[in-house]
Amino acid sequence: MGRFGVGQGLRRVEDLRFLTGEGQYSDDIRLEGQCHGVLLRSPFAHAEITAVDLAEAKAAPGVLGVFTVEDLDADGLGNIPCLVPLRGKNGSNSIMPPRPALARGRVRHVGDAVAFVVAETLQQARDAAELIVVDYEALPAVTDTASAAQAGQPQVWDEAPNNTSLVWETGDEAGTKAAFAKADHVTRLEFVNNRIVVNSLEPRATLGAYDAAGETFTLYTGSQGSHRMLSPLCDNVFKVPQEKMHIITPDVGGGFGMKIFVYPETVLVLFAARRLGRPVRWNAERGEGFLSDTQGRDHVTLAELALDSDARILGLRVTTTANMGGYLSSFAPFIPTGCYGPMLSGLYRMPVGYAEVTTVFTNTVPVDAYRGAGRPEAAYLVERLIDAAARDVDLAPEELRRRNFIPPEALPYTTAFGETYDSGDFPGMLKRGLAAIDHAGLAARRKDAAAAGRLRGLGFACYGEVCGSNGEETARLEVKDDGFLELWIGTQSNGQGHFTAYAQLLADKLGVEPEQVTVHQGDSWDLPQGGGTGGSRSLLMGGQALDGAADRIIERSRAIAGHLLEAAEADIEFAEGVFTVVGTDKHLSLAQVARAASSDDSLPEGMKGPLEGQHHLVAGTQTYPNGCHLCELEVDTDTGRVKLLRYVVVDDFGVVVNPLLVGGQVHGGTVQGIGQALLEHTIYDGDGQLLTGSFMDYCMPRADDVPAIELTLVEDTPCTTNPMGVKGAGEAGAIGACPAVINALVNALAPLGIRHIDMPATPEKVWRAVQDARRQEAAE
Repeated sequence: MGRFGVGQGLRRVEDLRFLTGEGQYSDDIRLEGQCHGVLLRSPFAHAEITAVDLAEAKAAPGVLGVFTVEDLDADGLGNIPCLVPLRGKNGSNSIMPPRPALARGRVRHVGDAVAFVVAETLQQARDAAELIVVDYEALPAVTDTASAAQAGQPQVWDEAPNNTSLVWETGDEAGTKAAFAKADHVTRLEFVNNRIVVNSLEPRATLGAYDAAGETFTLYTGSQGSHRMLSPLCDNVFKVPQEKMHIITPDVGGGFGMKIFVYPETVLVLFAARRLGRPVRWNAERGEGFLSDTQGRDHVTLAELALDSDARILGLRVTTTANMGGYLSSFAPFIPTGCYGPMLSGLYRMPVGYAEVTTVFTNTVPVDAYRGAGRPEAAYLVERLIDAAARDVDLAPEELRRRNFIPPEALPYTTAFGETYDSGDFPGMLKRGLAAIDHAGLAARRKDAAAAGRLRGLGFACYGEVCGSNGEETARLEVKDDGFLELWIGTQSNGQGHFTAYAQLLADKLGVEPEQVTVHQGDSWDLPQGGGTGGSRSLLMGGQALDGAADRIIERSRAIAGHLLEAAEADIEFAEGVFTVVGTDKHLSLAQVARAASSDDSLPEGMKGPLEGQHHLVAGTQTYPNGCHLCELEVDTDTGRVKLLRYVVVDDFGVVVNPLLVGGQVHGGTVQGIGQALLEHTIYDGDGQLLTGSFMDYCMPRADDVPAIELTLVEDTPCTTNPMGVKGAGEAGAIGACPAVINALVNALAPLGIRHIDMPATPEKVWRAVQDARRQEAAE
């Protein structure tokens, strides 16, 4: 192993480039002759388009083209597909209405794209867009998730009665009903998982070009994987062979799920580039992102937990309504079903469970994956319900968990929802967390807070998730004559530190130093396939793919070394970057073998040529990271302000390649979860107008909202289902944070009789809950 192999806290090798301004993002790319596109977006949430007058806009200075859906139709463009057609309850098919890149006849949310203006300059395009005259006939809108499927609501799509796209189920309905019938106690909790605007640091940007001679498109865009976009763009929209689409993703400033998808703007720059014979650029402004980026979460749920007389779980029953927005985004229906349902058992022995999920259309921005994608929603449900149940049966929340945890000796364990957990020590993680936050000393601290007129609470959440192994992945590796390595890989860093982690894995495998490794990503023509980033997959899938490529390098090098050292291939061993004849001091370095392969004419023909290897990996068994988040906070009941005092995380990610990178991922995800729990909320009024359409109204977490996050990484139980022993880490922070914070808040407010507060627990919401509780107490 090199000095900075697996397990070492190597600082990110890519940071120098970013910190010195040498990063290259989508907006940094300039093509000769490029022009600029601007979208005219609907001011109405729901309206018929009765007429569009483009004449004045087309005649404006610098304008090269003004396009509507009729132009897309004329060029034979297809719709942007939803990629996950699901079967619902009783075998029904999900209703998947068409989504053209520009609205056809009707707009279905504020910000829906109506026309695309292309001009020589950005300002000319903006000016021309203001000259387009659209006649709208406003229609009633529906925005409320809970009531969208009720009779009498405005219909977003005629083909989706009661605004319902899908009614989906998982688990054992009859068995769950029987479990509840014999329960000694049933806890019920209704709650909202609030809608989130993703707000990545880098807004979306895309640049399209077209080579008429080669009939080839080139797309530059910040994405979560170039290869992921090929099929929808080529097979569904443009109907061209995939080799006619070249997608390049440069550096990306955050994605969090939102940059996985093909958007209307992606289609439009390519369409316009082909029409005009010029490269076309579109960049989102921040306010435009609020109106057009996919958003996250937005569930309304009734959850019920059945317990026996010893407070052992008998069953779980869940009814969830999930908001899809005005259109089905790429993976939207799968997030509240296939990503959510499997983790509804949490970390507990639960004999039976049943969940029914209804996905509904509303006149709002489409919803899709956001960091964690269904797993945070499931963890929030389970951990809030466990806390409520503990309170109902007068048990400490840690005691109810201890009685129901899956014990380590029961692993592997198959849950009521069909997941098989391979490894972990769930009771041990809680024990470590309670000790780290000094749970035993809470009573004294609570007394001190009360003396100062504040309420103190401590809450925790024991989360589990399923992640890591999805899709396919490809890696190609080449050893240069100087011993330096070049790696091409189909994953896509959005800021996580992939270049560093992959360099460390290769340092371990091939005995090189991390600085000898150059990583290439984001070019769809570099590799035949790539899975991108999403679902905490990159280390597991990318790591195994590059390990397979390195094995091919070693295998080929062993044959070359054997020939050069005049030894049988079986007698050549490899360690620390050196091939040695067993029992002798005869050896060659990896660099020497690479030089020989490229320049030694004495080698047999089959051994000559660049020293490279490629490996294609198909997803196998999932991983199940888990852990415990603990939060201690105080509430000022006069103002409703919540102040976080301590935040402790104990995580089991199996083998940790780089604790610094993992710490960064946990910190970032945790802050996003804290933001959702206390601050962030996407609000539409009854007419479908977005009331939180800028940072003036939409509150993001800041440094002074969050205490130091105290992280412990436990590596005692490596994953048993992959050779690396790793478990996904990229989304875990966002999964454990929301329930930990709200459990802590409800714990603080429990003396007032407050049982639940929905996210976000803003000062106003907390203050009102306190006032209501005090009025109720006075009335009694």
